Amino acid sequence: MSVIHQLLIACPLVFLAGFVDAVAGGGGLISLPAYYMAGLPPHLALGTNKMSSSVGTIFSTTTYLRGGFVYKRIIPVSVAGALLGSWIGARNALLLDEQILRWVLVVLVPALAVFTMLKKDLFAPMKRNMPVIKEQIITAAIALTIGWYDGFFGPGAGIFLLLAFVRFLFLDPVTANGNAKVVNLCSNIAAMVTFAANAKVLYVLALPCAAFSILGNLLGARLTIKNGAKIIRPVMLVVVFLLLITIVRDLIFN
Repeated sequence: MSVIHQLLIACPLVFLAGFVDAVAGGGGLISLPAYYMAGLPPHLALGTNKMSSSVGTIFSTTTYLRGGFVYKRIIPVSVAGALLGSWIGARNALLLDEQILRWVLVVLVPALAVFTMLKKDLFAPMKRNMPVIKEQIITAAIALTIGWYDGFFGPGAGIFLLLAFVRFLFLDPVTANGNAKVVNLCSNIAAMVTFAANAKVLYVLALPCAAFSILGNLLGARLTIKNGAKIIRPVMLVVVFLLLITIVRDLIFN
């Protein structure tokens, strides 16, 4: 397949992935299959995807920061916890069977979809009056748990961060999304550097796709800041549905 054909397949889907990722997380559920469709082998697809998505996430994260939609006090703990959890999860992946987690998610993800649809006040404003030490402990627990999941398995980590920040730290959905982007950016860059150092990035495809990822991320972040839960909820349901399809497919074909 020529590079032109690869670009025609990947660029529109990477734009869509960037938009979805900026709104509710989970853009990799769209962009990674796009690179497979473009004919890239698994490791090269993973590295190329990390390159384009990392660049796009820089712009959505910056948009949330400039808009004041990042709760800065929890950034150090959440980033450190996620990186540590991801490292532990990656090591566990070498020893444990991913199939066990996939079967757990087959039950958990549909339950999450039903919860999101039925819980009408999911993103309703909540009063925040939490002691700093409690806030930091909860943040560390969230970051370690979801960081572990991201390192061990990965798909949909952004949406789990978003929900956890909303339900356990009582952040509004836009700010929760901004904080999730900060954590995602750190883990994405770490992964991108690893793949690049091992020559697993196809730059002739990654760089043009990165431009489309930037556009998608900027559009998604700006619409989220403007519309809040009105756009987050429906996009979240789409991501949950894509996550379920991915898990079931992997169970069938692996």
